[in-house]
Amino acid sequence: MSVTEIKSPRLRQGEKTRREVLSDQYVERTNAATTPFDAPFQELITEAAWGNLWSRNEWTRRERSIVTISLLAALGHYEEMAMHIRATARTGASEADVREALLHVAIYAGVPTANTAFRIAKQVFSEMEAEKT
Repeated sequence: MSVTEIKSPRLRQGEKTRREVLSDQYVERTNAATTPFDAPFQELITEAAWGNLWSRNEWTRRERSIVTISLLAALGHYEEMAMHIRATARTGASEADVREALLHVAIYAGVPTANTAFRIAKQVFSEMEAEKT
C-alpha cells in the first residue's frame, strides 16, 4: 500500500505518521512484504494506530513512544518493542526514558518480563550505536 493508493484522509495521515516514527525504510519493507491476505490488516493498523492514535496532539511522540515500549514489554511483545526502541531515534525518547519505562515494567508486570525487555533493549541500542559508525 502506498500513499498514492490511499483514499481516506486518516489513512494518508497514518502513512505519514508511520513513516515519521518508524522510518521510510521500515514502511517500504512492510509494504513490499504485504500480500492480499494481510493487506486489510496493514490498512487497519495504518489507519487506527498511526492515523488515529499516534497522530493525536495530546501527547508528544516521545510520550507515546515511552508508553508503547512499556506496554509491549509488559505484554511480552518483544519484537514489536525492539521496533519501537529503534523508533526512539525519531520520537525523541532517550535511553534513560526506556530504562525508566522498563523499571516500571519490572514492578508492575514482573521482573522476568523486564529482564528480557532490558536484554533486548540493550541489544537494540548497541546495534543502533554500531550503525552510527
